[in-house]
Amino acid sequence: MKNIEQTNTLSRYVGQLVRRQEDFKFITGHAQYVDDISPRHMLSVAILRSPYAHALVKSIDVEKARALPGVVAIYTGADLKEQVKGIVPNWIVPGMKVARRPVLAYDKVRFAGEGIVVVVAEELAIGYDALDLIEVDYEPLDVVTNAEQALEPGAPILHDEIPGNLAVDFRRIVGDFAQAKADADVHITQRLINQRLIPSPLEPRAVLAEYDPFTDKLTLYTSTQIPHVIKQLLAETLNFPEHKLRVIAPDVGGGFGAKLNFYPEELLCAFLTQKLHRPVKWTESRNENQVATTHGRDQIQDVELTAMRDGTITGLKVVSYANLGAYQATMGAGVPTFNFGNLVTGNYKVPVLDETIYCVMTNTTPTDAYRGAGRPEATYLIERIVDLLARALGMDPVEVHRKNFIQPHEFPYRVITGVLYDSGNYEITLEKALTLTSYYEERERQRELRKQGRYLGIGMAMYTEICGQAPSRVMGARGFNRGGWESTTIRVHQTGKVTVYSGSSSHGQGHATSFAQIVADDFGVPIEDVEVVESDTAQVQFGYGTFNSRSIPVGGSSVKLTAQKVVAKAIKIAAHLLEAPEEDIEFRQGKFSVKGVPRITKSFPEVAKAAYLAHDYPSDLEPGLEAQTFFNPQDYTAPFGTHIAIVEVDAETGDIEIKRYVAVDDAGNLISPLLAEGQVHGGIAQGIGQALYEGAEYDNTGQLLTGTLMDYALPLAKNVPAIETAHTVTPALFNPLGAKGIGEAGAIVAPAAIVNAVIDALSPWGIVHLDMPLKREKVWQAIQNATTS
Repeated sequence: MKNIEQTNTLSRYVGQLVRRQEDFKFITGHAQYVDDISPRHMLSVAILRSPYAHALVKSIDVEKARALPGVVAIYTGADLKEQVKGIVPNWIVPGMKVARRPVLAYDKVRFAGEGIVVVVAEELAIGYDALDLIEVDYEPLDVVTNAEQALEPGAPILHDEIPGNLAVDFRRIVGDFAQAKADADVHITQRLINQRLIPSPLEPRAVLAEYDPFTDKLTLYTSTQIPHVIKQLLAETLNFPEHKLRVIAPDVGGGFGAKLNFYPEELLCAFLTQKLHRPVKWTESRNENQVATTHGRDQIQDVELTAMRDGTITGLKVVSYANLGAYQATMGAGVPTFNFGNLVTGNYKVPVLDETIYCVMTNTTPTDAYRGAGRPEATYLIERIVDLLARALGMDPVEVHRKNFIQPHEFPYRVITGVLYDSGNYEITLEKALTLTSYYEERERQRELRKQGRYLGIGMAMYTEICGQAPSRVMGARGFNRGGWESTTIRVHQTGKVTVYSGSSSHGQGHATSFAQIVADDFGVPIEDVEVVESDTAQVQFGYGTFNSRSIPVGGSSVKLTAQKVVAKAIKIAAHLLEAPEEDIEFRQGKFSVKGVPRITKSFPEVAKAAYLAHDYPSDLEPGLEAQTFFNPQDYTAPFGTHIAIVEVDAETGDIEIKRYVAVDDAGNLISPLLAEGQVHGGIAQGIGQALYEGAEYDNTGQLLTGTLMDYALPLAKNVPAIETAHTVTPALFNPLGAKGIGEAGAIVAPAAIVNAVIDALSPWGIVHLDMPLKREKVWQAIQNATTS
């Protein structure tokens, strides 16, 4: 391996602006999503969903629906409860009380939108007509949608298995916060609401299941981020032989964490096709997507920060109420406990920490990972409270950040929560962001504009996230029923063309480009000669999929190591063909030569052909040219950065205009700057959505008031400014690429940067905090209240 790294250093693709290889089919309309696949004799599935958030199901009459021509089968929850096991979370946090989720509710519904009856029909329209003919007798029960209120005595209990609605309380105490508070010069307190969000991928979920009774094999097409995990969970829950089960995630139109969950509809369709011996397909409507696909965030956070007069932080106390919804989703409580709880101190050296996280069941749609998955909640918490500290002390937030962040020489740094940050240099991202924004000049301009009655706000936020969950043994100790590794197989064909089989699963990340860049450079072949195959459990042995910004640091590293194994074997073959010792073989730009004899070469395709013919071949080598790697990283990677938002608030209307947004991120060595740029832009757009527009709201009966896109406000293109980006490079320590994840960075830090900017603009009125989303009415009302008081 050392020989390869020394002699094949030319980078034609890695780190270069390479056009996405997979885009032709998307821009020409030839992509194939689940709903585009319709086998012969396919049946359609429609699901009757509860209009009540909490009710007993007294009786269900399906006879009129069953008599409708074109209806093939109808099943209620009672029909299925003995045939199909309920679903349990894939991440069971130590000490967590667990209640199985039935594939269809049968005795009690626990959120509005929960499925209770499934209709299978020749056509989808017939299925929908049949739903209207089903009569259900409900006995409504009291409802609770707020996590804090769900813990109060007398609150309605959702599950007998979870007394008091408390699934788990996660506690961590390091040091004496009471003493830190007594010794501090400054004590800041604030309640923060990290509101519930609806991920809203462009493509709602869809499932197609097809069973072959002659081979006893079942194929499931599903819009998911984790096809191999779905296969594993489906086999366990359905008690179906795993080797006869195939799961395919075709083109997937966005996931954002919402497609990380193992859903009842996947289990339901697999069951139905076995029963009916015909393909069955369920496609989610947008309204169903709003109520039945997992939501994200939804935390109430009570925060206390202690500090000295010079801005030095001395202690942090956090009490968080995390709303899990009606059922524990696949990752569920792992998001607000470990993902959030491990990162509440952010970039800073905090000597004392007292945190309690209550994970609570309520009559709402289940919550799970949403882009960032716990890290946006943690970043928002620490960056808002540090900003409040700066205001209380009359200091520039920049100086408070500098005073407290971890210094470059201190890395690797284990923060007080026990997580190891592998590498970092916060000062360089801060300095670059300040320079790009002309920060101090903008502060002067802000003062001049205020004299004119214009209210400019400048907000900064820094972040460190941990991505590429690892190592596997730690994941196991935390109750996560997955490993942290990723697999790759690379097969070089006789012509020198290459197929990469990866356990990752792209749904917009561009793996067909980034993974091909790595391999094309290592093999010295054109990128067009490299094919990437993913998301089909019949072609790829196993993999854990795409989430937690793990594709490059874990999946890409697996690709890199596998490519090195292939080249190592190719060097042995070339040495034989060139009649030279291995150590004398040089490999550059796809050609093997002997040191000092550059004119005599063997090309990569020639060596590949020799590997398959095996006519003139080393006697101690097996024929063929392929390799496999299961890369199990030693630890997380810790990308970081500084974002600065400049906004202007219209005091007459409360309208907020983002004038500039500067993002400086450090994700180690970038494989594809173009793809990284796209990920940063997309994350920031979603962060803008959380900060200014989005929020799922329920009424006191548990009805989702934002059940359509007319009511749930997503940011439009015109709401997203021209984003100015830059990168610094601090290589990761624990993978061969030196790369860190970047897919979630924008969503993690943008809400804090924007809210800090808006509060800065409102500071002349003495306004110190407003909860997201900062809609114009809320801002206008805050100004009016401050003016009249």
